[in-house]
Amino acid sequence: MTTTMEFLRGDVSSDVESTEGGSGSDRSPTGNLRIADWLFRSKAASVIWLVARLWLGYEWLNAGYQKIWGSEKAGFWYGHGAGVKGFATAGVAGSASGKSGASYGWWAGFLHNFVIPNASWIAKLVTLSELVIGALLILGLFTGAAALAGLGLNLIYMFSGSAGVNPAYAIVALLLVLAWRNAGYLGLDRFALPALRSFRLHGIHSKDTVVVAPRVAVPVH
Repeated sequence: MTTTMEFLRGDVSSDVESTEGGSGSDRSPTGNLRIADWLFRSKAASVIWLVARLWLGYEWLNAGYQKIWGSEKAGFWYGHGAGVKGFATAGVAGSASGKSGASYGWWAGFLHNFVIPNASWIAKLVTLSELVIGALLILGLFTGAAALAGLGLNLIYMFSGSAGVNPAYAIVALLLVLAWRNAGYLGLDRFALPALRSFRLHGIHSKDTVVVAPRVAVPVH
């Protein structure tokens, strides 16, 4: 138990060891509110984000699964994009009637002129995107980027007139984006993010290295 508590103690950032202790101020050493630093930087809060990303990851993974092997496969992977075409058509029709559907006229035009004619490959792209987003969230790999991609899909669905679970997914995704530093700490981001940081710093140092050309002796005549 003690080992676990030590493991979850401190901050995931390299420049801030801990958000605990210090004066009675509500500001942390980083200048942010302590509660914000605790939620979005501390190792302890990564337990909360673990639950959030596992839930959201499962929902995305299941959505993609249903489009290939489940109840929605006839409308997506094997149906020449019939599901996407129907979804976009309903969005355009609802926008025209003013009752529901696409939120803006320019978006309805995008659905009509681009999405509907390309529904077949868009359906496969959406399916694969949902699978990848779900897998990355569950694994805790590039959590912030995966959550941002999921948020993008949620916004597309909502712009097209579909509410349902999308607002709830979008809220959780936004929180995971804000918590990108520690949301995947109990996952592969614990290893991937430091490796990327080291790679980036190595690249910067390599660019700053000055290459001195060897001096060539000039013969004196």
